[in-house]
Amino acid sequence: MFSVAYAMGQGGAPGAAGGGGFGAFVPLILMFAIFYFLLIRPQQKKQKEHQAMIAGLKKGDRVMMSGGIYGRITSLEDSVVSVEIADKVRVKVNRSYVAALAQAASQNLAEKES
Repeated sequence: MFSVAYAMGQGGAPGAAGGGGFGAFVPLILMFAIFYFLLIRPQQKKQKEHQAMIAGLKKGDRVMMSGGIYGRITSLEDSVVSVEIADKVRVKVNRSYVAALAQAASQNLAEKES
């Protein structure tokens, strides 16, 4: 008489089941490659551009802060930027809070409109 466990088995040599070790990793490798090219790489490129923009700041540049405040740089230190946001109103902010150069942002907007 046949046992129930034997009837449900695959009927081959024991341990012969499975598609191979490397074949199981191919979909994972493809998913990682897709994530790298669609998410990770563009984010790293954007971060490098932002770091280069922050390193190139100079006195007199018009900038936009990450909170949406526009101003003009009056002085620079190692990690602090002094920005004049109105007549005789100056604030000190960390360099990393400078989101973009105001001239570059307005030029990009003008190029998109034309």
